[in-house]
Amino acid sequence: MSEINRAIKGTNDILPADSQKWQFVEGKMLETARMYGFEEIRVPVFEHTEVFKRSVGDTTDVVQKEMYTFDDKGGRSITLRPELTAGVVRCAIEKGLVQGALPLKVCYIGGCYRYEKPQAGRLREFHQFGVECFGAASPNADAEVIMLAKQVLDSVGIEKISLEINSIGCPECRKNYQAALKQYFNDNIDTLCGTCKERLDRNPMRILDCKSPVCSDLAKNSPVVIDYLCDDCKAHFEGVKKHLDAAGVKYTVNPHIVRGLDYYTRTVFEFVSGDIGAQSTVCGGGRYDGLVNQMGGPNVAALGFGMGIERLMLVLEAQKTELPKINTCDLYIATMGEAAALKASELCTVLRNDGFKVQTDITSRGLKAQMKFADKIGATFTVVLGDSEIESDNAKLKNMQSGKETAICLANISDELFAAITDAALEQLEDAITE
Repeated sequence: MSEINRAIKGTNDILPADSQKWQFVEGKMLETARMYGFEEIRVPVFEHTEVFKRSVGDTTDVVQKEMYTFDDKGGRSITLRPELTAGVVRCAIEKGLVQGALPLKVCYIGGCYRYEKPQAGRLREFHQFGVECFGAASPNADAEVIMLAKQVLDSVGIEKISLEINSIGCPECRKNYQAALKQYFNDNIDTLCGTCKERLDRNPMRILDCKSPVCSDLAKNSPVVIDYLCDDCKAHFEGVKKHLDAAGVKYTVNPHIVRGLDYYTRTVFEFVSGDIGAQSTVCGGGRYDGLVNQMGGPNVAALGFGMGIERLMLVLEAQKTELPKINTCDLYIATMGEAAALKASELCTVLRNDGFKVQTDITSRGLKAQMKFADKIGATFTVVLGDSEIESDNAKLKNMQSGKETAICLANISDELFAAITDAALEQLEDAITE
């Protein structure tokens, strides 16, 4: 197969059968977000490179190794977004959203791009659902965002997933922690990878996020940030836990969570699955109170999370979760002859204008092949049109699941189809109750 017929490494096609599952999951995400007052926002796929360097941090793996960066025809450095928070913050500043009524609550679904080694749950093009909340500094805001993430996961049928939380403090209380980290890693500097040796003076916390097995093992015994929190950060973290306890949300304090991006402050959290191997984090987020100001906006508190949709789908597949199937065809009109094909075009127009999903033959198949196709696409009902049906203005409506046939008047086909769909739904409900 030639190269032009192969997807680029690290990308994935979403086929029609899978897109139905994605539509269901994405619908649940947006529906749940709206319940919490979050409205959808859409930002560009690419931004000025400085947007990500300033927000994500130039000592992170994302900025140092993973961004797709290029110069455009005007000589400007442009980067495909590796995550969405930075672009949303840029938008909120530019459009004055963070100077309006607060809290500002927004959500999004979009593609992100990172040059990484492709593996299960980690692609170079991937998709995220996320939320951002601006102007809420209290601990119950943290708990609400965490509860929203949990409700999204519950709504799509995720099971056996655990919540881990931590606090990485504010810039002031982190000074003592970073000093302790420097001392610890300086004592073991010979075992650090080359990248982490460079990070040691600039940002030792990034060593905790290194993917090198040697650095990861060394980090397990390093000082933990939670032991260095100032009184305000301790009180905030205790407040978050109290609100989660009040809501009945179970969690574990994991002092080793730092998240991979520099903008985080205080609360950080992850939802972790044991069903998808090494890439176990399905959702991650936290607070980033200084980011808006750092990017040139007002001093506004902020927090949010990002949820990887590909990883979520992997978990659902591993758990063998059956997602509801979307009905793609209410009625298939099979035809015999040119007059029937013309009548089918007329009826399809009427039915589609009334909101029904209808298909008819457009490939000149024989009747037997048409019925096989109707079965293959999962048509709920079928009608066969020939000369006698056109002349009498009557036909037989067949329920493809039960095989039951009902005489219908073609002149009232919308009402007849609606009644048949309603009756079939009631029969299914009665069968379910009986079982």
